[in-house]
Amino acid sequence: MDLSIILPTYNEKKNISIIVPQLEAMCKKHKISCEILVVDDSSPDGTAEEAKRQNKKYKNVRAIVRPEKQGIGAALHQGYDFAKGDLILSMDSDLSLDNEDIPKLINLMEEKGYDLVVGSRHLQGGGYEKRYLKTIVKSVMSTGGNLFIRTYLRLPVHDFSLNFRLIKRDVWKKISPLMKEKQHVWLLEQIYRTRHEGYNIGELPVTFKDRIYGESKTELRKQAPLFLKKAIRFGTEVRYESLKKAIGV
Repeated sequence: MDLSIILPTYNEKKNISIIVPQLEAMCKKHKISCEILVVDDSSPDGTAEEAKRQNKKYKNVRAIVRPEKQGIGAALHQGYDFAKGDLILSMDSDLSLDNEDIPKLINLMEEKGYDLVVGSRHLQGGGYEKRYLKTIVKSVMSTGGNLFIRTYLRLPVHDFSLNFRLIKRDVWKKISPLMKEKQHVWLLEQIYRTRHEGYNIGELPVTFKDRIYGESKTELRKQAPLFLKKAIRFGTEVRYESLKKAIGV
């Protein structure tokens, strides 16, 4: 099995120095043939240079340096397009996710025949590692927003905003030309387009940990309204297409 792991980065030098060896060890343990693509938005802290140093040791790490910061969606899109593996996985590089969940995503895809499998903090068995006021507020806001999106778009997903997902490369090639977003809402669009094109989606409960190094790039107060706005737009698109089919246009 060939797996491409996409890590979008901006000022994540310390985390890249840790997560790449961890991922290499995980792949070796589970006998997974992998490549690691670090898609960096020209980080001033030397993230890309660290990725290149890691490649000298492991020989399967590629640094894709983008000329400017355009958003995580744009970075992910380019990483997915550059990926060579039969399966493509994207995840955050801030050590917030358990690398041992990657084989679980693969196994779930193989056992159930899913085309896309996403990690979910809001599925039973998932959640936040630390429960204090900040994470409780985030969890409540995220749960409510995800419930609205899931219900409105009728999608079998509980967590639309977590960048921890596995997709078949041939499926990605089909939906790639349809993807337009460049910011965080790209994650919702990927799920929507995959389902809209008739592919099957599954979920795996995962635990989300607080980062230790660097600063979070996610601003929930800004991202949440964008997700809801885009969900309404997608819902309108679906209903318009259904209406055209009903009247034979």
